Amino acid sequence: MYDNSLPLFSGIQGDDNLQSMLVGTVMRKIKSRTWKKQRYFKLQDDCMTIWYKSKKAGNTHSTFSVSDVEAIREGHQSEVLLSIADEFPAERCFTLVFRGRRGNLDLVAESAEEAQTWIRGMRKLIENLENMGEREKLDQWIGDWFKKADKNNDGRMNFKEVRDLLKMMNVDMNEHHAHRLFTMADKSQSGTLEDDEFVFFYKMLTQREDVLRVFQEYSVDGQKLSQSDLEDFLREEQLGGGQPPAACQMMNAMTFDGFLMYLGSAEGSIFNPQQRGVYQDMSQPLCHYFISSSHNTYLMEDQLRGQSSVEGYIRALNRGCRCVEVDCWDGANGEPIVYHGHTFTSKILFKDVVNAVSNYAFKVSEYPVILSIENHCSIEQQRVMAQHLNHILGDKLLKSTLDGKAPIGLPSPEVSRADHCSNPNSLHVVPAGLIKSKQRLSKELSDCVVYCKSVHFSSFKHSRIHSKFYEVASFTESKARKHLREAGAEFVHHNSRQLTRVYPSGFRTDSSNFNPQEMWNAGCQIVALNFQTAGEGMDLNDGLFSQNGHCGYVLKPSFMREVEKRFDPEMPQKRNGYRPVILNIQVISGQQLPKVNIKEDSIVDPLVRVEVHGVPMDQAKQETRYIENNGFNPVWYDTLRFTIHTPELAMVRFVVEDYDKTSKNDFVGQYTLPLSCMQQGYRHIHLLSKDGTSIPPSSLFVHIRITGLE
Repeated sequence: MYDNSLPLFSGIQGDDNLQSMLVGTVMRKIKSRTWKKQRYFKLQDDCMTIWYKSKKAGNTHSTFSVSDVEAIREGHQSEVLLSIADEFPAERCFTLVFRGRRGNLDLVAESAEEAQTWIRGMRKLIENLENMGEREKLDQWIGDWFKKADKNNDGRMNFKEVRDLLKMMNVDMNEHHAHRLFTMADKSQSGTLEDDEFVFFYKMLTQREDVLRVFQEYSVDGQKLSQSDLEDFLREEQLGGGQPPAACQMMNAMTFDGFLMYLGSAEGSIFNPQQRGVYQDMSQPLCHYFISSSHNTYLMEDQLRGQSSVEGYIRALNRGCRCVEVDCWDGANGEPIVYHGHTFTSKILFKDVVNAVSNYAFKVSEYPVILSIENHCSIEQQRVMAQHLNHILGDKLLKSTLDGKAPIGLPSPEVSRADHCSNPNSLHVVPAGLIKSKQRLSKELSDCVVYCKSVHFSSFKHSRIHSKFYEVASFTESKARKHLREAGAEFVHHNSRQLTRVYPSGFRTDSSNFNPQEMWNAGCQIVALNFQTAGEGMDLNDGLFSQNGHCGYVLKPSFMREVEKRFDPEMPQKRNGYRPVILNIQVISGQQLPKVNIKEDSIVDPLVRVEVHGVPMDQAKQETRYIENNGFNPVWYDTLRFTIHTPELAMVRFVVEDYDKTSKNDFVGQYTLPLSCMQQGYRHIHLLSKDGTSIPPSSLFVHIRITGLE
């Protein structure tokens, strides 16, 4: 069989953990305090798949791919495992967390050693996957398909199996053409393809004519790019973006395969690698940043019947969220609880939420976290809340101003940062920031608020005269829109001095999201979204915060920070330094787009829509034509052109859809990024799923040009 496990997992022979996983282990799968069943777990020989079955249920078994696992948590780190903590010790327990919206898998091993075998082994497999290059990921993907299509498991594929495989892979190929490629690849003339023959067939099938065109345009002899050919290409097309890869410098030349690998790498991606890490000035006051913020963080689904879960906090914090919401109500036995009041959503303990924040606040970002607490509790239970905050967070909780003096302005993310404090884990956060209370506040809880005090908003004029820098106003999306319509420039000006929080309307019982862009256009910092709901709103949020090290803070453009300047999002051409640009995008091709419809014979008819989100004048959408029956390697060469008046605020979203003339198009994949992080020239866009997780090897190949408006 086409065996792609060896180069990736060459260390497997020497790895005792992986060897034990290949043999297999009996562990308990836990779903609740009462549902605890034994299952036999085993790593498959491909080192990519975990297979498990119940002892009793005959032949039924389940599998999942290592690439679906986002993280492994040790000990009692899920609600389910916390509920059985008295029964099984922490060192035997662990949780596999899956990407997207799939539920966790909670496991209890027979011994602490066995738990460690799986924890360390899974981490090794995930690390191996993360270190794979695009080429290896593609090989991996081909191998997975080969196994799916080789119905009789003989390690060979006859023509019928190959034809079925092509349909499964989203390509509807002319039978004659497919047969011709099959015969060319069947070098042993056995009527089947095996090992290298299948790889050769696949290579012919995926010949990148679009990239070959570019390669030949710059190659003097059509066979290779000399170092000067490559330098010409990088200067003229990529506009100086990037150095020739080291291998090319050593060999003084680059083959077509090398060129393809360069274009598929981070250097050749649309997102500028230099803006992936923290690159912005982090020493400005908090009100000068957009802050990644979550609404109803405890909910996993809708706002009427959804499940409340500590998992919501863990997932949001792991996505770089820096402001989480906690709705607190009086609970039984004197313990405050968190849920969506007056609804049927389930309830969780306030102290469990604070524990999760303590454990996960700084795993992804070291910058401060704000706790937005909506308090409905009695004075007695408020005291308990304050106790939990102080006891669990300890010196991670900001209890006094950072320099001990009376504050004269908001601190910066930098000075509040974890590693600036005496304790390396210290939050010096602004947590327990916004406490909105329907009750009188107890002194103990009120003392937990230093920098962010929630206040009622009356007008921009009133706040200009009377507001203290630490006061925060909260608006529903409709109130914020009204202020934006009636006094956009005033709103921007207000937000250059004060923090503003905007949250979804109470009518969004399905936990849908508004478009955060219009709030960012007004300079609102804490634009709270339902992180649990996939779609355009979260795509934009993920896109904006994918820069600057995913740290959850993005510096606002200078014209939104300067108190003396007036920027009106409705009239961007009136600002000083107004410099519009033209964005030209040639959508060239798509590669291995995922199937939307699981039905075997259904093939995608893909089109690409490019959306610009920004100030009202910049909002625009254009799309390519659709390509019939080819999600495998569609080719468009369609050019889309946009005029952008405020490039500093513009976000660009690429959406691939499956065209349907009778009903709504199906979503295939998307990728969203700030215009300011875009690299020019020939670039690959590595597509993401509806949930914002990667779907290798799906990509788009585009050519980007950004020019000044003459």
